[in-house]
Amino acid sequence: VSERAAAASALARAYINAELSFEDRCAAEAALTLLLDDASSKVRLAIAEALSMSHHAPLQIISALASDQPEVASLVLARSPLLTDADLIDRVAGGQKAIQKLIADRPRVSMAVAAAIAEIGEPEACATLLANSGADIASLSFRRIAERHGHLPSVREALISDARLPADCRHMLLIKLGETLKGSPLVLALMGRARTERVMRDACVKASMTLIEGTRQEEHAALIEHLRLRVDLTASFIIRTIAHGKV
Repeated sequence: VSERAAAASALARAYINAELSFEDRCAAEAALTLLLDDASSKVRLAIAEALSMSHHAPLQIISALASDQPEVASLVLARSPLLTDADLIDRVAGGQKAIQKLIADRPRVSMAVAAAIAEIGEPEACATLLANSGADIASLSFRRIAERHGHLPSVREALISDARLPADCRHMLLIKLGETLKGSPLVLALMGRARTERVMRDACVKASMTLIEGTRQEEHAALIEHLRLRVDLTASFIIRTIAHGKV
């Protein structure tokens, strides 16, 4: 098996690196296609290692490897520049957590792929996406992640620590955190339900005022609309905001 794997690796590297004639290139591609049916995954893994980062690899070979067993497919899904957004979105839709995380951690993740992960990705994939500085994440995708997984500590922490997070999403997370604390058995036992709700409501108002102060001017309209839709933009809130010099 090791000899076949070494031969497959050499053939794949020759295909992408050597100056082969048209006939030799066709023959090499045909041989690689046959090797995809090898009984040992080590042979296909050797091909994947050789071709996964190349712009010149045979597309049908890359597509086949991307659909192979996880050990083989992971290299191609994480690295290959030949996979299109449509290819990656299809695999995100497959729902396998490990595959989603690999795609979320690619060196570059387009806005379309990020949107797919935000919409249907598992929490771990969304957290991986947020930690990826090479991911182009739209404001709507941030909101969808916050709506779907903002109650989970790992995702909430990743969202809050992301400087790209829109202000209205930060407010949504503050509310979710308040709701989580309000439902905590420990907090309820210490403070009672009525006092807990009063304290959390007051804390959320104070946090909202602090958030407004730190929000960029271009995001003010979106944040105000978010507060209005939540019926948080009350006369009492506006008076407190003015009294604290936030306006």
